[in-house]
Amino acid sequence: MLFNDINDVPTKLHKNSNEYLVQEYISRPLLIERLKFDLRIYILVTCLEPFTAFIAREGMSRFCTRQYSPPSKYNFNKIFMHLTNYSLNKKNEDVKYKFNGEDALNTGHKRTLSFVMNYLKERN
Repeated sequence: MLFNDINDVPTKLHKNSNEYLVQEYISRPLLIERLKFDLRIYILVTCLEPFTAFIAREGMSRFCTRQYSPPSKYNFNKIFMHLTNYSLNKKNEDVKYKFNGEDALNTGHKRTLSFVMNYLKERN
């Protein structure tokens, strides 16, 4: 869900929980092919003292299924352009959700982290 004002957040989202995850919206996000995306980098922490962690060699990026436009009163409810959640975007009836590897061009809505890093490196 997107909110313009913290006071608009409901006091209870789920009947069995009072827990929230809140993120500030990035006003000028980096886009790939005019789509918002996020990065999933997986880390395993095996010890806190001494701190020991391992980073997975590969991660994942999730892409929106609708091209991005800055939030406005006209598109604020267009979750497929603003939120990268798979659980939401797979329900977009206008676009078939494609996973990485469904085509050779790496144009799916779930792609590898290495694809994103190579894409950015090629474009400085």
